[in-house]
Amino acid sequence: MTLKNNDFKIDVTSEIGTLRTLLIHSPDSGLGKVVPSKAQDWLFEDIVHLDTVRRNEYDYYVKLLMYFLDPEKIKGKLKQIDSPENKRAFFKPDNKDFHASSKVVEIQTLLADVLQDTGIRTKLVASVCAIESCNYRLQEQLIDTDPIELAKILISGSLSNDEMIFAPIPNLIFSRDIGIAINNFMLLNRPAKKARARETLLLRYIFFNHPLFAAYKNNVLEIPESMQHFLRPGEDNTDRSTLEGGDVMMVSPQHLIIGCSERTSPNGANEAIKLLFERNVVEKVTIVKIPNKRDYMHIDTVFTQVKRNVWVLLGSLAIGESPIDEKEPIAWFADKKSKDKTEIVQFRKGKKPKKFECIEDLLSNISEKDLESKEPTKFIYSGNNEFPYDAREQWTDSCNLLAVKEGVVLGYDRNDKTVEAFKQNGFEVVKVSELLEKFENGDIDPQKMKATLILMPSAELSRARGGFHCMSMPIFRDKIL
Repeated sequence: MTLKNNDFKIDVTSEIGTLRTLLIHSPDSGLGKVVPSKAQDWLFEDIVHLDTVRRNEYDYYVKLLMYFLDPEKIKGKLKQIDSPENKRAFFKPDNKDFHASSKVVEIQTLLADVLQDTGIRTKLVASVCAIESCNYRLQEQLIDTDPIELAKILISGSLSNDEMIFAPIPNLIFSRDIGIAINNFMLLNRPAKKARARETLLLRYIFFNHPLFAAYKNNVLEIPESMQHFLRPGEDNTDRSTLEGGDVMMVSPQHLIIGCSERTSPNGANEAIKLLFERNVVEKVTIVKIPNKRDYMHIDTVFTQVKRNVWVLLGSLAIGESPIDEKEPIAWFADKKSKDKTEIVQFRKGKKPKKFECIEDLLSNISEKDLESKEPTKFIYSGNNEFPYDAREQWTDSCNLLAVKEGVVLGYDRNDKTVEAFKQNGFEVVKVSELLEKFENGDIDPQKMKATLILMPSAELSRARGGFHCMSMPIFRDKIL
């Protein structure tokens, strides 16, 4: 039965408005098939233990989201959901006891829904088989597969007997990267790496064909490749138009940030700005160009928003460089256009571009001008701005937090110094396991929570190099007043 929601809408005007609907993808069997020799090709630093990721880590994320977004599906049922006899049925999209929430929406469910249509199924299977170089008989076999089973295969890369027929797409758990809601538009990505091509294809079919998105079909934006790109020499041309959702932040109703990073190219950002201004989606777009390094990957690994006037960020990238004294000999040899320097330029339709000296200046401007914060802007630094903890904890996603409502954010439990910094800034810190019990017992109302960092278990998830900001594609947030 196709997922329905009469109240469904695409509407995201900030990073911190109360979250009402999002798209996620729970770790599938493909994640457990990443092998060391292919880990980096598939954009993983390490291999993870699938059962631990699911039971001891990601399942907590799903349960927490349900209490905030769809409490009727979980309240009073926690003991039953966690019972070993139920074998995690609540979390499995192909199981009859799956939660099937229309607010915490599983991508695999949406894919199974669109595959029910024979025409769409035939076209999508043909497209996947083309990019994965499958033979014709396998293509025919897949077309004849049950839609629910086929959705699993197209995501995991394996048939029901565990036979691998093409590579998994383990990065699908990082749903943010595939697309981003900007007001009531959806901007689809152009991935930088071949390992993510199938993800983009599957989501394209979902957004253009699923009934949930029918009213927004004309608002789905696809970034074009620059004209005659196929004439460029070489296979791996650095001038390609690439853009991933971890580099896009909707910070206020008329202001979008796009990062240029290891994964988003200046060409991709350029094409996105032209498209957004042409369709009058926003009035200004700020480009934040960070060093092209695996350490940073996307801008949401460097900073995310916590409250109207509070941001968490990596201090070493956030502040301006101290000018070198011209009397010092090094000044005459220093590269004035250092590629490790952050560059920030704001583009406004029909106006002259404006430069910002550093990330802190930009974020202060957003808080005070765009969001009209009456309080001074505050920064909570990765690792409490102490070396080497700042870099260590940024690597394990201390800056990659998801706000479920203003001031209530989810982060990993392993970033101890960053947790200290939150406490010093007046935030309550609570472990998710304790919080869920209090929700279930009625001791705490999720909607009344304020200024809280919720700590999520992360021993395995953090190996995948992405936090909860990465693992969420917000579709609808309340406007912040």
